[in-house]
Amino acid sequence: MAQNDIRKDLLKKIADLHEVPEGAYNIRENSGLAGRRNTEYITIETKTDKPGINIYVKDGTQNKSVHIPVLITQTGITEMVYNDFFIGEDCDVLIVAGCGIHNEGDEKSAHDGIHSFEIGKNSRVRYIEKHYGEGKGTGERIMNPEMTAHLSEGATLEVESVQIGGIDSTNRKTVITADENAKVLIQERIMSDGKQDVVSDTEVILNGNGSSAQINSRSVAKGESTQLFYPKLTGNADCFGHVQCDSIIMDNAKIRSIPEICANSVDARLVHEAAIGKIAGDQILKLMTLGLTAEEAEEKILAGLLK
Repeated sequence: MAQNDIRKDLLKKIADLHEVPEGAYNIRENSGLAGRRNTEYITIETKTDKPGINIYVKDGTQNKSVHIPVLITQTGITEMVYNDFFIGEDCDVLIVAGCGIHNEGDEKSAHDGIHSFEIGKNSRVRYIEKHYGEGKGTGERIMNPEMTAHLSEGATLEVESVQIGGIDSTNRKTVITADENAKVLIQERIMSDGKQDVVSDTEVILNGNGSSAQINSRSVAKGESTQLFYPKLTGNADCFGHVQCDSIIMDNAKIRSIPEICANSVDARLVHEAAIGKIAGDQILKLMTLGLTAEEAEEKILAGLLK
């Protein structure tokens, strides 16, 4: 596959991009800048003290987007990148991130993305991050994303975090703090196969009265892969939080889910649920009566869980 075709395919998979996006964007490829656009509302600047960028969103910015995909198409590249987001007050913005690795060699390729968010009063941020790996090489494809975020009064952060295949090792770390009436929604979807290893460590700290959080994690583990989940909710005020983890285990895979809720206020209301199991035989049989093969039925069920 030609280099340009690889680039286009990765951008489509991790950022749903078929062409240069409208609005602000920053494309990083093989540890260098491959393209950037600023707008009247969103400014992107290269950091001067370490690898990465600063993204500034002006007060009152509504219905705007910024794309910041990362591509690694050469074997042997390992990098740590720091991206800091400064979201003004009364904003509504979509941030599309994600990283794709195409590794055809025998050296590991790795991307560690360290993201921090400061979200102003009454702003809404939708953050989509997709991770994907591919290539016939024997070199590992590694991603270790980290996120820290602070939500000011009345702010909302919606996170969609997806690992759609091909990543040999990932250690995901998220810490979010929420002030009065702030709202956190996290949707995590992960697929692992072969000897892949996944660790996901998520903590949401509800500090303000009226704050709330919903953490939903769905995963499928195949082959001999391993998954470990540490979702944690801490309530320090009159708040509400819910954690739900649902996993399907297949073949010789292993999954551990260790949800934790911690209440430091008599007014904190926190709930957690976790379930791990194989695909039910009656589900497969029901779909087979509609004309699907057993393999097709299995894929339908898995796709529905990770949707």
